[in-house]
Amino acid sequence: MRIISILSVVLMSALFSASAMAEPVQPEGPSAIMQLLFFGGFILIFYFLMWRPQSKRAKEHRNLVSALSKGDEVITNGGIAGKITKVSEDFIALEIAEGVELKIQKVAIASALPKGTLKSI
Repeated sequence: MRIISILSVVLMSALFSASAMAEPVQPEGPSAIMQLLFFGGFILIFYFLMWRPQSKRAKEHRNLVSALSKGDEVITNGGIAGKITKVSEDFIALEIAEGVELKIQKVAIASALPKGTLKSI
């Protein structure tokens, strides 16, 4: 009888120590599908807030630069306003005052002005 009680105490202590040594159960993180949806949401936000508006502005500027012709009134990125006198492949000649011309790259044109704007300034 004494041997059975000793064995039962040993077995009980072994069970308690094994359960105490076991790692605690940790909660699961988000599932793989949720992580993919979260990542996809970031990509959509990036596309609609940054990439798409920038590509639209770049397309508008390409169209502006390709449509430049002699006689157009423009403003450069540096703020110089003038009238186009010559157009070549990469450069334009911009008349900023009577008899004063500057050669400027086409990509430096910020915007086109309506005809007659320079006379009113």
